[in-house]
Amino acid sequence: QVDLVESGGGLVQPGGSLRLSCRGNGFTLDGYDIGWFRQAPGKELEGASCISSNDDSTFYERSVKGRFTISRDNAKNAVYLQMSSLKPEDTAVYYCATTSCRIYYSGAYYSRGQGTQVTVSS
Repeated sequence: QVDLVESGGGLVQPGGSLRLSCRGNGFTLDGYDIGWFRQAPGKELEGASCISSNDDSTFYERSVKGRFTISRDNAKNAVYLQMSSLKPEDTAVYYCATTSCRIYYSGAYYSRGQGTQVTVSS
């Protein structure tokens, strides 16, 4: 059973920053490619970023590249998404999930958490 828990969402003004956290309960994240996905109201789930299990290579969807940074801390069994220069169009529910970094961009995942809401608004 893969159990992922996200935290760190909230309301932030345009241009602001947030750091999302993803923790694994009962299993270690470092053996998995971990992706951050998001779903805005009325839109399909999309892959925002991914970090690979073998060498921590990182991948970003074009609209977040240069603004978001994915990282992992194996000592804390956590994966983070640092989000900066946030825009209203970043508003969505954000999920972390086990996936493959070769397919995350399509929105495909294996198991995901319950999500955390990010709202960017003035």
